[in-house]
This record gives sequence, C-alpha cells and structure tokens, in this order.
Amino acid sequence: MQILRLDHIVLTVTDIEATCRFYQQVLGMEVVMFAGGRNALSFAQQKINLHQQGKEFEPKAYSPTPGSADICLIAATPLSEVIDHLRLCGVPILEGPIARTGAIGPITSVYFRDPDNNLIEVANYGDA
Repeated sequence: MQILRLDHIVLTVTDIEATCRFYQQVLGMEVVMFAGGRNALSFAQQKINLHQQGKEFEPKAYSPTPGSADICLIAATPLSEVIDHLRLCGVPILEGPIARTGAIGPITSVYFRDPDNNLIEVANYGDA
C-alpha cells in the first residue's frame, strides 16, 4: 500500500457556528456544506469535517473530544503577516515564531488555540 496524502480530518466541536466563524475569519478557510447539511472547512485540496459533540456521525473516533487536536497548517502567507493577522483578530499567540521540523524539512511556526482549545500551528517552510 502507498498513501498519497491526507484528504480530510474530523474535528469534534462544541459549537459548529463558532468554529466555522473562527476558521473562516482567522484562517481564511471556506465553510462548505455536504451530505445532508454537514459542515466542513475547505482549504487548498483538503478539508476539515466538523462533528457536533454528542451528535457525531458514524463511524466516528473512539473517543471524540473537543480540544484534543494538534494541527499544523502550512501557510503561503509569510509568518510575519500571519502574526499581524492573528493580533488583528485578537487571537493570543502561545508561542512563536519558533523553529520546528515539518514533514519535509525545517519550518518556522506560530502556535495558538481555536474556540475548543485545539492547538493550531501555522508554519512556513524556508523563507516564505
């Protein structure tokens, strides 16, 4: 077997509307609906499907829990602009910019939390 890429992940959230608003306004993701009114956050060629806590779709994670995710997103936007945008949106930065290691090499990252306290890392490779 050879895996090519991630297609989507699922976040279990306490408030789908608040999550959509945050990811749309702060991270520029598109809110989309699919399969009977389900919500997802779309970006590039991936998406994040959203499950409402207590109303998850089957099959689901064994223990779906809001705030249990740790996600790294690679931005085309320079990190200095990402930081300015986060500050403008009133999103507290937990750490960064800081050097880390991504899937294909060195990255520079900044960390913050979404409305469910999931850890979100936005990073650039090289001098992006």
